[in-house]
Amino acid sequence: RSFWGWLNAVFNKVDYERIQAVGPDRAASEWLLRCGALVRYQGSQKWQQDYNGLPTGPLGRYKIEAINATDSCIMYRGFDYLDGLEHVTEIKLQKCIYIQDQCLQRLSETKNLQRSLLQLQIISCGNVTDKGVIALHKLKNLEYLYLSDLPGIRQKESTAHILRQALPNLELELDLE
Repeated sequence: RSFWGWLNAVFNKVDYERIQAVGPDRAASEWLLRCGALVRYQGSQKWQQDYNGLPTGPLGRYKIEAINATDSCIMYRGFDYLDGLEHVTEIKLQKCIYIQDQCLQRLSETKNLQRSLLQLQIISCGNVTDKGVIALHKLKNLEYLYLSDLPGIRQKESTAHILRQALPNLELELDLE
């Protein structure tokens, strides 16, 4: 277990020179695919899942629009890759063992995501608590939030109330015990 944790930490290490060299979308694509996530680019219906099949072409041509991090090893350490993404409208975090409150807080403080993110799903991420979900209130343009199978959510009603107060246009769907 500790070996895999170490290896996943290596996969999540941010390479700032790479971001400068290839641009934020390409560098983030490489990070996400290395960690087992999928990305979808603007204007495409197809999910990119093969690291070796990443599209080539002029830098900046492919803009990440959606991220599906199901069963991926993304962790807080790699979240700096999200800073330069300006077109992400959807993120799905499902069965992500390294996603915890600190990650959601970081997500909500990312200026570009505050502007672009419209849909967020958090499913079966056992380290997420009410504190992390409440931190999402900074995502002012968020239209849809789906929360499911999050055992760390202890005050479902008050957490939902706080989010609805902060984000009156939010459609909040809860599937919590």
